[in-house]
Amino acid sequence: MTNPLLSDWQTEFQLPPFPQISDGDFAPAFEAALQAGRAAYAQIAKNPEAPTYANTIEAMEQADDLLDRVAGVFFNLAGSDSNPVREALQRDLSPKLSAYSSEIVNNKALFQRIETLWDARDTLGLDAEQERVLMLYRRMFLRAGAALEGDAATRLTDVKSRLASLGTQFTQNLLADERDWMMALDDLSGLPDFVIASARAAAQERGREGHVVTLNRSLIVPFLQFSDRRDLRQTAYEAWVARGANGGATDNRAIAAEILALRAERAALLGYETFARYKLETEMAGSPEAVRDLLMQVWAPAREKALADAAKLEAMLLADGHSGPLEPWDWRYYSEKRRHAEHDIDETALKPYLALENMIEAAFDCAHRLFGLEFRPLDVALYHPDARAWDVTRGGQHMAVFIGDYFARASKRSGAWCSTMRGQRKLGGETRPIVVNICNFAKGDPALLSYDDARTLFHEFGHALHQILSDVTHGLIAGTSVARDFVELPSQLYEHWLEVPEVLARHARHVETGEPMPADLLDRLLGAQNFDQGFATVEYVASALVDLEFHDGLPPSDPMQKQAEVLDAIGMPRAIRMRHATPHFAHVFAGDGYSSGYYSYMWSEVMDADAFEAFRETGDVFDPGMAGKLEQFILSAGGSAEAEALYTAFRGKMPGVEPLLKGRGLAA
Repeated sequence: MTNPLLSDWQTEFQLPPFPQISDGDFAPAFEAALQAGRAAYAQIAKNPEAPTYANTIEAMEQADDLLDRVAGVFFNLAGSDSNPVREALQRDLSPKLSAYSSEIVNNKALFQRIETLWDARDTLGLDAEQERVLMLYRRMFLRAGAALEGDAATRLTDVKSRLASLGTQFTQNLLADERDWMMALDDLSGLPDFVIASARAAAQERGREGHVVTLNRSLIVPFLQFSDRRDLRQTAYEAWVARGANGGATDNRAIAAEILALRAERAALLGYETFARYKLETEMAGSPEAVRDLLMQVWAPAREKALADAAKLEAMLLADGHSGPLEPWDWRYYSEKRRHAEHDIDETALKPYLALENMIEAAFDCAHRLFGLEFRPLDVALYHPDARAWDVTRGGQHMAVFIGDYFARASKRSGAWCSTMRGQRKLGGETRPIVVNICNFAKGDPALLSYDDARTLFHEFGHALHQILSDVTHGLIAGTSVARDFVELPSQLYEHWLEVPEVLARHARHVETGEPMPADLLDRLLGAQNFDQGFATVEYVASALVDLEFHDGLPPSDPMQKQAEVLDAIGMPRAIRMRHATPHFAHVFAGDGYSSGYYSYMWSEVMDADAFEAFRETGDVFDPGMAGKLEQFILSAGGSAEAEALYTAFRGKMPGVEPLLKGRGLAA
């Protein structure tokens, strides 16, 4: 029988034919795709004709089309709906794909063709996008070791292969710890109905009676906010922060140490003093010093605010008859009580106005008002019953397929992310993207979100818009293929539209009555926007600083000791932990994506605060002119120019840190 992954997809919008795909199809499909890719690159390298942009760069752009198609399906499924077969295949594929990548960049004939084009670039008549793509290919090859010879080249290939395997193992260990732990709940005191319902659904998913707490963020965070049982909060919290550090086969601490050592060796082989210097060379920040400077500008006021808040929360703890000091498993509980007292925000009263369906509609409505996009539900078979798809159009023209997969399940890794099963490209014929948003919201009937959940939905949809509106010729620079510290700008900027009173007034409607959120509740919600920002900023910046110090110096033999030293040096408040401790810091250790780059959310926030201010300055946060500039210079442009040039074209200049501090309520 024909492997469905390798055949032409005669489906609507050429979606993957999920009902026909079985796990047994993936291994042979990858083998065929790798074979096709090797043949395509060999043909380019051995082409007897002189190098041209078309026969070299454009040919390389299309050489991995089959591999991209197979990988686009597999890796989306491996993250969102894992099983033992897919996990085993992922472990097997990691070194194979790394070796394939190394083969390409170590192909001297291929690299020489790129160098020949680079040397003659002024005579080739390239447009701006072509010249940038040529530069990016050359830079990619050089940074991957194309100029290395002999033992150094061989060793770099081995290092990258081992890093790929370790990243996969780190991810699967974390998923196993998250999947396997649960705590039965015999005491539901303090828990509102929506938490009880989520705990009951979690028990049912695991074949248990009653109620359980799991390590899914959308369940454990509200449990920590509301449970009156301090002992149960401690048990759940300590399990949550111990992910990846429980000893045995799923312990990630030794893996983290080996990853850091191999990254340092990789940087040294390429001629860099540290891995951070290697990694940050191509980012907006440019250097570890620039990153450290930004983080420390934010750290000082955030720490001061957090310490003042901690004193108030500890007083509440003592007033309840508990012995001090305030512990990390106490913070969310007393912070929630304080928020209720100071802002009269009751999560139980708020959540019925934040139904998942309404928040999806709110995200779509804002995209329509800003960019003219329309969303039509598609009746198509997808990879899981929870996933849904929409045809995205503008003026009757198909722009993308958008897939939303919103609910937590044991087979899905934690967190929220945006990916593509197919990217946008014009080369070789117009290709429109298939964009996927993955979240881990608690399932319910109906599903109700916290305000933080709603922000997450808007955040990931901001990434999706970066893909949906992409309008470039080359897939290499499409959509979110931009500097890591620029990629969070569209997502974090889009969160601001959730804060717009008219958006909430229109879409935050009671799930049973359909009534809009009362004006006084809306005012209190928006008035509490910066509540507990000391805590949120401290836990984030601490993680970003630890990531930076891991990579900007000699690799630590004991990452946990190094983590402790960094936190001690900056005066980490004792009742707050890092948002992501080393053994479960997937951003940094599951792959190279955010290594030395966790700071990038804050670097982007400097811009997103300033960018939304540009809309406010017009007097209309849906101003068509400003929305057009945002699309032209950022959302449609992908990586077609340097990030600073794109932002400056949109705003006129780069911002300072002041809008960020003001936005977080940390300004003096």
